[in-house]
Amino acid sequence: MSLPTVVLGSTSRYRAELLRRILSEFEQRAPGTDEAALPHETPRERALRLAVAKARAAAEGLDDALVIGSDQVAELEGVVLDKPGTRERAHAQLVASSGREVHFHTALCLHDTRTGQDRVHVDHTVATFRSLSSEEITRYIEREQPLDCAGSFKCEGLGIALFERIDNEDPSALIGLPLIALARMLREAGISLP
Repeated sequence: MSLPTVVLGSTSRYRAELLRRILSEFEQRAPGTDEAALPHETPRERALRLAVAKARAAAEGLDDALVIGSDQVAELEGVVLDKPGTRERAHAQLVASSGREVHFHTALCLHDTRTGQDRVHVDHTVATFRSLSSEEITRYIEREQPLDCAGSFKCEGLGIALFERIDNEDPSALIGLPLIALARMLREAGISLP
């Protein structure tokens, strides 16, 4: 019996780099999912809905695959911090986050095309920013260019210097893919890890 193909339903290089930590062979497919928020949806609900939608969209046309969908929503005092896209928005996000806690909801879905089953998990991370000066923020943005990252930082790089502490169950979740939960799901689906 052959093993199913593992597919990452994302074009994110960060998620692909994370997945390579536990799997050497997988495919990547763009899910093409609309990521707009729905009315009255909590950040956690949005992350989970999008992770499931991405896995299912990337699974279209596949009949022997395990398809991974993931999404992360950052929230500061109830306000969602989307990917900034510009230096100005990144600067504003980091100014707002300075000295505060930012909550990250990183959702994961493993969709099994053989059975139609979805395995899901949501990691909750609390990142406590230290008090940051405008000059520190400007230097950080210039050096790391975190314009495509929710919350405007990369904790796997220089962004780690922005924090007082990070609390979560899985350090890989803050980068964008909760590997501890994913490894468990893959084992449950018949993939041998390690």
